[in-house]
Amino acid sequence: MNQAASRAILKLLPSPIPPSLRTTPANLFQVLSRYPNNGIGQKVHQIRWREKSIEDCYWEVTRTNLKLGGSHGKAWGRLVWRGKPVSEHEEKIPGSLKYKWSTGTS
Repeated sequence: MNQAASRAILKLLPSPIPPSLRTTPANLFQVLSRYPNNGIGQKVHQIRWREKSIEDCYWEVTRTNLKLGGSHGKAWGRLVWRGKPVSEHEEKIPGSLKYKWSTGTS
């Protein structure tokens, strides 16, 4: 898509852009709200893990309870750390609002 078309599409969007339409890293709930079923089944990681060269780490989201249009809530999942499962049972994902998150593995 060329730049003119991108600018035209952006003009049609409300300002500020809702969390569900953004593509940048954000808090966990804003990232999860972009996906069907509120992100259940998605792999997500904290951006700081990548910055610290911590590789192949992520949370696999198993359950969510999003509030306020996807900017707050609770999320549960299973942690995979350096390619090895850490949590056998789902647990609440910490740092949901404190850190920036993105999809995929670190």
